[in-house]
Amino acid sequence: MTEQTLPQADRRKRQLPQINPVYFVLAALIIAIIVMNPAFAEPIGYMNFLKRAAPLAILAAGQLYVIVSGGFDLSVGSVITLVVVGSSILSNNDPNSTWWVIATMFAIGAGVGLINGLVVCYLKVPSLIATLGMMITLNGVAFMWSGGSPRGYLTDQFRFFGRFNIPDLPLIRILPVALIVLIVLGFALYWLMHRTNLGRMIHAIGDNPRAANLAGVPVNRVRILAFMISSLSAVAAGIMLGGFAGVSTDVGTGYELQAITAAVLGGAQLLGGRGSVPAAIAGALTLNAIFTLLNFLGLPQPIRQVVQGLILIAAVAVAMQRRKHTGR
Repeated sequence: MTEQTLPQADRRKRQLPQINPVYFVLAALIIAIIVMNPAFAEPIGYMNFLKRAAPLAILAAGQLYVIVSGGFDLSVGSVITLVVVGSSILSNNDPNSTWWVIATMFAIGAGVGLINGLVVCYLKVPSLIATLGMMITLNGVAFMWSGGSPRGYLTDQFRFFGRFNIPDLPLIRILPVALIVLIVLGFALYWLMHRTNLGRMIHAIGDNPRAANLAGVPVNRVRILAFMISSLSAVAAGIMLGGFAGVSTDVGTGYELQAITAAVLGGAQLLGGRGSVPAAIAGALTLNAIFTLLNFLGLPQPIRQVVQGLILIAAVAVAMQRRKHTGR
């Protein structure tokens, strides 16, 4: 049956825009938080919420590149830890060192992503194993570099990106620099994924790597770029987390799973071929809203881990059912 022969009602239904359910879930959670804590509706309340969620949102958007290409990147949490620990040591309490230290961290992040991609593409190691090995390696490097405990501190210039708020603005009163970073990097990641050939090739590889290769897509090069983008996003998240969390040897612990959960909440398929940067960012905000709601309810930290695990299982189960019914 062709499009022309479909009943008019069915054609209208097919032409309606499909809105990702994560946006409705996020809206419902925000309403629930406001009901429990009306102060959240004040500019300071929701701006601080966005400030706290910004690192995970950037991390999830970067992780999405690897997920859509058909892989996983479990090393991003250890990249965050290495960035925070390494920056505090390299800066040596010198404010003038901020920019070259940040540049060094991005170079290290690019190197980590390059190695991950090369191992996956040319040594044929599954991404789950390759990035798990990188995670363990980087955690060991951070431990040896720091001697097992935080050393030094991050200068105010370094912490500017995660900590500083632009005050005395009309209507919103404050504007966190972290939110500006999220908007800029989020738009860049959106543009790369959804408005360039790179994004189209990443989707093609995740959907069917063999067909993509036969169509002339440089599969290995694109996958390596996806891992590099993921690692660079982790560096940006690490700089922001160091800004308001300070120096810690476990600052990045668990963020790799949170990023995957956020991307899946946004509708990304873990088998590759489908994903949206705005939806992944919304997934990160949703996850952070869930944690905020649990805090307001006075539930302990282990409950957050239980909820996160259940969310991941449920989201993957729904995605697999959708794939089975749609054939995608």
